Amino acid sequence: MLEASIESAFKDFLASNVQPRDVDALFPLLQSANVIQALIALFRGGSEEVIIRLAVLREIASRADAPEWTPQQLQIHLSFIDNTKLETVLKRLRDHDLLPWDAGRRIYQLSSTARMILSSLANMLSFSAEDDELGFLFSQIAAGDAVGQLSSETLTNLLARLNELESFFSQAVLSGSEFRLKAAQSRLVAAQKWMEKGTEVLKNLSANGFADDASWRIAQKIGDSQSRMMHMTSVFQNELAKIARQRVMLSDGGLSSSELAAWLKAQSVEKLVGLSAENTAYVPEPLFTLPDVMLDVAEAFLERDILDKKLSTMPPPVDVEEAQDVPFEYPPQLQSLTNMLSRIVRSVSLADIVVGGDFSAASYRYSLLTFLGEQNVDADLAALAQQPVTMQHDDVAALQVINQNEISLMSAGTIFPINNSVQSQQDGT
Repeated sequence: MLEASIESAFKDFLASNVQPRDVDALFPLLQSANVIQALIALFRGGSEEVIIRLAVLREIASRADAPEWTPQQLQIHLSFIDNTKLETVLKRLRDHDLLPWDAGRRIYQLSSTARMILSSLANMLSFSAEDDELGFLFSQIAAGDAVGQLSSETLTNLLARLNELESFFSQAVLSGSEFRLKAAQSRLVAAQKWMEKGTEVLKNLSANGFADDASWRIAQKIGDSQSRMMHMTSVFQNELAKIARQRVMLSDGGLSSSELAAWLKAQSVEKLVGLSAENTAYVPEPLFTLPDVMLDVAEAFLERDILDKKLSTMPPPVDVEEAQDVPFEYPPQLQSLTNMLSRIVRSVSLADIVVGGDFSAASYRYSLLTFLGEQNVDADLAALAQQPVTMQHDDVAALQVINQNEISLMSAGTIFPINNSVQSQQDGT
């Protein structure tokens, strides 16, 4: 029933007409659905809930000489947990067959699934350090080989981890950074102790024979990867030796730039801020050296050290046709406005010149009128600016009602021929 309920839940995840048991990635997991449900029950919830459940299971399993527990014994032994919370934990463990309850004898006892989970957890905790991951994987391989239950999946996980480490070491070499090289070197030293033991494990596997051809091929790749990683020791030493030869000494006492950088990395941010507060503003500038002189010296130095100089020559010239001047064409609206202004012989309303077409066309014509009488304008606006007319607004706040061609209101004004404008101003005076 449990497996059937799990399979029915996959309908929302899988494509139509696909059965969970027909998928290779899901079939082995569905076969072990009871174990997965036990893990879900154990690790579901907040971190503090999970830790309390694990602590209860580990305490129950710690009494190997008397593995059976009565409720009173559990309450006394686990008195550091609140009674109500303890009952909740015990109920959850009972409901998921991790801690079966024998009603006839009135005792608790760990199930086989719970003991396997605790055993796996104990191995993981003993290899909890980052550099001990290889040790955990090799221990799983050795244990699987000893009992005849070694799977290719365990070998694949080990090969993937070795490839990750190999890529990390290669990136450190390519970086040329002393700090990354030293960090990678320390990681390699920590991994070597496990790889040496892993080599013995692989030898035993080869002697006993592999379960299938896939496991044998993966084991070969693991051996090749370990050989390449062992070779990285000499690579790191060579790279660090190169860096040591290029190391810059900062004083007669033997202080190097690498040592200074390592010291700075060990300091706190607050201390670095205090050290730099009085010094970062002073930057020496070689005012006694001219940039062009420095460039000439650098070029001469580079040319002197370049071996097998290669001379490059320019290709022969190619006859090309001369480009013909393209006659300038005025924009149609600019040409139309210029022609309109040239024909003005008496005062004309500003709206009669500006309004027409749509709003964008009117805005463009209005903006062009601001160049009337200007001296320094572009060549394409010179003809417009030289027209013998001028624009005058009646009043800054005065607006004229238009209501056509997408314009409702605009500033009221008049365009005069220059002679009429001068005469009108004299009359007004």
